[in-house]
Amino acid sequence: MDAESFQKIITNAIDSEVESYTFYKSVADRATDANLKTLFLDLANEEKGHREYLQGILTRGVKDMQFVAAKDYKVTDALDEPTLSADMKPIDGLLLAVKKELQAAQMYTQLAAASADAAQKMVFEQLANMEKGHKARLEDIYTNMAYTEAW
Repeated sequence: MDAESFQKIITNAIDSEVESYTFYKSVADRATDANLKTLFLDLANEEKGHREYLQGILTRGVKDMQFVAAKDYKVTDALDEPTLSADMKPIDGLLLAVKKELQAAQMYTQLAAASADAAQKMVFEQLANMEKGHKARLEDIYTNMAYTEAW
């Protein structure tokens, strides 16, 4: 991977974080349940923090980072982008959010594996762990909402 490819990946990741922020914020604004509203506002703020973190990487520049020469892994080819909508039912919004967090975690994990520089690898591993944490929180809520008959 060369520096230009890395910069494109980071720029796309920033766009994804902005999209996630917008989605979580719109769901929070429409939520009537106080706990769901708080959850989605928290997630929106965390996505905003991810965006700021990624922008810091771009500001520092990618020329100082090292890369492994590798084939095109087509990371984005494997990602299905569902259409975001603030008009979704809460359960559908949760399911979409879980899928988006999984996709983000997988992308960052693949980028970490392709990184030659330890600091760069750590950046992607940290981002993957953040996204996995979001996924776990959302899955817990989704399970409780989707399978209420089990309780």
